[in-house]
Amino acid sequence: MAIAEAPAPQRLRALEQANRVRSGRARLKREMATGVVTAADVIEQCPYEAETMAIGELLRSQPSWGPARCSRLLLSAGISDGRPLAALTERQRRDVVGRLRG
Repeated sequence: MAIAEAPAPQRLRALEQANRVRSGRARLKREMATGVVTAADVIEQCPYEAETMAIGELLRSQPSWGPARCSRLLLSAGISDGRPLAALTERQRRDVVGRLRG
């Protein structure tokens, strides 16, 4: 029994969506590197391209933020490095944003 393939239009829509997300993340990372936007801004606003991004990946995208600094902040906030931004509770968002801005 052969596995049915998804119709071409559905596959193409999925690829287009994935490309939009990748391009959006690259744009966010460039804006963070140049100081146009901060990680705290991204966490607060949680744009569609960042919803499935791991919080650790976002924090490490900031200038001068390596794995150790990122791990310290997330450990103190009680958040897993791989947790997607959209999965953060409102309390966790406020906590991380406060730590980043404070």
